[in-house]
Amino acid sequence: MSYLVLARKWRPKRFTELAGQEHVVRALVNALESGRVHHAFLFTGTRGVGKTTIARIFAKSLNCEIGVTSNPCGQCSTCREIDEGRFVDLLEVDAASRTKVDDTRELLDNVQYAPARGRYKVYLIDEVHMLSTHSFNALLKTLEEPPPHVKFLLATTDPQKLPVTVLSRCLQFNLKRMSQSIITARINEILTAEKITFDADAVRLIARSAQGSMRDALSLLDQAIAFSGNALNATDTRTMLGTIDRSHIVALVTALAHRDAREVLRQIASLDEHAPDYRDVLAELAGLLQKIALVQAVPDLLKNDETDEAETIKPLVELLTPEDVQLFYQIAIIGRRDLDLAPEPRAGIEMVLLRMLAFRQLEEGMSQSHPSVSVAVSPRNPASTVSASSGTQQTPVSSMHQDWLSIMRAANLSGIAAQLAAHCSLQARLPGKLQLVLDKDGEHLRRPTVEDKLRQALSTALAEDVKLEFVSEAGQSVIDTPAKREQAAAADRLQMAAQAINEDPNVKSMVDVFGAVVQPESIKPI
Repeated sequence: MSYLVLARKWRPKRFTELAGQEHVVRALVNALESGRVHHAFLFTGTRGVGKTTIARIFAKSLNCEIGVTSNPCGQCSTCREIDEGRFVDLLEVDAASRTKVDDTRELLDNVQYAPARGRYKVYLIDEVHMLSTHSFNALLKTLEEPPPHVKFLLATTDPQKLPVTVLSRCLQFNLKRMSQSIITARINEILTAEKITFDADAVRLIARSAQGSMRDALSLLDQAIAFSGNALNATDTRTMLGTIDRSHIVALVTALAHRDAREVLRQIASLDEHAPDYRDVLAELAGLLQKIALVQAVPDLLKNDETDEAETIKPLVELLTPEDVQLFYQIAIIGRRDLDLAPEPRAGIEMVLLRMLAFRQLEEGMSQSHPSVSVAVSPRNPASTVSASSGTQQTPVSSMHQDWLSIMRAANLSGIAAQLAAHCSLQARLPGKLQLVLDKDGEHLRRPTVEDKLRQALSTALAEDVKLEFVSEAGQSVIDTPAKREQAAAADRLQMAAQAINEDPNVKSMVDVFGAVVQPESIKPI
């Protein structure tokens, strides 16, 4: 009793059957149809994305008995023999097992001879990056000037290890990881054709676990069918994959949203009974938070989604603020990175989750103790970015200064004319004339057009035609301008904000417990 695994049974035999990789297929089809076929192609990409499959279809396209075509017939003896792996003019080499230079020379000794049956002799070298330096040197000359009847198809998962001299002699195509939607659609198609009942959630779990590899997805599918007994369901698939039930992750996020530390620890204890990989738990947690953040940013994402996952996310979107989601996500991915440093995995994840609650409570405590204080805490570096504002006491003002402010308000100034006026102090108000002292910071604003605009506005406000006489600040006693008062008030507010932050008990706790440092330049009055 022989059984052909799904990855081999459902391997595409034509370009039209390929799932994904449209950018590569388009280039190869155009080359075949135009007759501009290069002598060497390099296909790169992670495992199971179609490198050797595309190379074999390309070999069929070159040698199909109906002629060079982008759509080989699949029925002639050449196409059948290539599909079965026994075509004499298709030489498939696993470079990982033939790394010696003698192996390469032996392979290339027959390059000069014409193909035995086909139109072209095709060399398909898989994992070509495994060849030794001497082997690459032996290959170079042939790659540069091959006989017209020879085509080289090279495949590798690590193109960085190839010499640039080899790369420069090949047309390079980088195959992308398969998207989860493409893998899901392909699995659905295969299961329907195989007449196997399945749950959509089970397929989604397999597609996600494949991590962009179609071959891995079909291998997992074979395993899931064997485990479930020809009827795929999410429970058995999750058990087979060793993944965490999404309900546990949802319960954890819900407990975090309600700030229920006891429930958080209870959920971890429940999870621990299944002996999970806690790095995977944090990955699942971060994945759920990422989806919540997406829906919070773009609510329409769930509009047409009727899956169970959509129903799960909706209440969490309302429970958590976007700030909480971002905070929890950052702590989760950093905690996943640092989990190996914990004395024990369960203790590590408990501390990660309690850290989420601690930073959230810290932020809320800051806001309650100082309503005008805004705090942003980075768990990667506990140094806080803190903003605060406070009132500023008004000092008594001179009547002349008050008069100037009244005139400015009546003139309804704007733009650069308002800036020029703000840098002035009213020295004297005479019939038909205003004497203004201009501080040195406003001298660059003084231009004829600006002065004229200011004069017209002041004349309208005073209901008389006035001239402006500007006096330089040099030689004057200390002058008082609106701009200087605003600068002094801003400095005052900043000083009081810094004082409020430094004296805040929550900030002091962060400094004492986490070694946080308040960045003075980050303090801004609100």
